[in-house]
Amino acid sequence: MPEFITPLGALLIWAIAGYTLGSIPFGLVIARVMGLGNLRDIGSGNIGATNVLRTGNKTAAALTLLFDAGKGAVIVLLARALAADDAAQIAGLAAILGHCFPVWLRFKGGKGVATYFGLMLALSPLVGVIAGAIWILVAAISRYSSMAALMAAGWAPIAVAFATDGRLFALSTLFAVLVYLRHTENIKRLRAGTEAKIGQK
Repeated sequence: MPEFITPLGALLIWAIAGYTLGSIPFGLVIARVMGLGNLRDIGSGNIGATNVLRTGNKTAAALTLLFDAGKGAVIVLLARALAADDAAQIAGLAAILGHCFPVWLRFKGGKGVATYFGLMLALSPLVGVIAGAIWILVAAISRYSSMAALMAAGWAPIAVAFATDGRLFALSTLFAVLVYLRHTENIKRLRAGTEAKIGQK
């Protein structure tokens, strides 16, 4: 960064960069480009990979997952390479906020799960792998994407505390809280037994 930019100013720049990249609604873009219609009118209306999968197009869902996770990982890796760890954490937090509350969609975005995994893999590969393994295990057993996401996000801070030096504990806890808040309706449906399973239209 130029010398005239203060440390606080640099963090603000990385926060803006993280939010901007995170706010790109890849699910909507991919669904439109591939002729799948307006994702807001399909399934749950969510812009994430799980809802894209409800169109029946697995390729589109995989691309959405890749790009949503990738935008989180890319901004963290860039901030770490060009600035420092504190900038990487700020940029990562801003990216997931951008995905969940994009200004372009009147702050009505996705639930942040794919972006969360991308962020965690970039911030701490070990914790990212642990969270991913938990998601896969719970999803395979329950067939509920939301339950898998909640379990993975909930256990991530514990993994940070016991498997790392703990410096990401506060951030991973914030991530978990955000994921749970974004899944409020899913939690209600899980309790009522009306939650849609993976791949169910």
